[in-house]
Amino acid sequence: MTLQEQLDVFSNLSSVVADMNYIAPMVERPRNYTFDPPPGIPRSNTENEPHTVAIHDARPVADKVSLDANGFALVPHRSAVKDFFDDEEVRRVYYPEVERLVREATGADRVHIFDHTTRRRVADAETLADAPRQPVRRVHIDHTARSGPQRVRDLLPDEAEELLKGRVQVINLWRPIKGPLLDSPLAVCDATTIALDDLVPSDLVYPHRVGETYSVKFNPAHRWYYVSKMRTDEALLLKCCDTSDAVPARFTPHSAFIDPTAPVDAPPRESIEVRTLVFHRP
Repeated sequence: MTLQEQLDVFSNLSSVVADMNYIAPMVERPRNYTFDPPPGIPRSNTENEPHTVAIHDARPVADKVSLDANGFALVPHRSAVKDFFDDEEVRRVYYPEVERLVREATGADRVHIFDHTTRRRVADAETLADAPRQPVRRVHIDHTARSGPQRVRDLLPDEAEELLKGRVQVINLWRPIKGPLLDSPLAVCDATTIALDDLVPSDLVYPHRVGETYSVKFNPAHRWYYVSKMRTDEALLLKCCDTSDAVPARFTPHSAFIDPTAPVDAPPRESIEVRTLVFHRP
């Protein structure tokens, strides 16, 4: 069931109105550096173009949305991790939890975790040399139709060609570290409301490689959702890319946003996302 097929249900969802930062029109290929670039080169050659959109609360319909139909899903999960900012504990305790959860949610034959990022919002982070990673308030998709399979080749070179004969997905698991989350929630766009022309391949430059993400152009057809007051025993599955063209949802834009209804004293957002390669046999 797609969100479009259930307009009678979804049109009654409560919503907040907020700005989403899409990519502004440009001629050259978008490029962002993950490190300080050489002198004279800007860290990014892109500009944001904010558009005011309604962001609907998906909590009442969490049982009606799915990764393949919409590109995201809310799942219950209580973690045994005590300190999500302890990378060793995250790898030792959380990675096996995530692997099991993603495997169960997707029916995958294999799940390979390759990365995680913790974020803690702090004021004036851009002025601090040692600021933690901040919520990303720009509409984007972490991987593309090209870079998803390329990550398999990069990370599992000896098995890549065999693995790529089957269906491959890049799926993130995102959760708040403190809750209920009120500050800078994560919004996701129903993947079936985007057009391929909305997606702009963009270079993400690392010191030793160049990755590819999608920036996203504004389209009034986009339908945005978030889960209000997410708890620490909940997590959001987000499909970044999928090699299968037999499902409606393959690429899911997302972005943090400023919720205008959040209390001024809301605790700053703390969150963690884990990125996984998900494999299905042919």
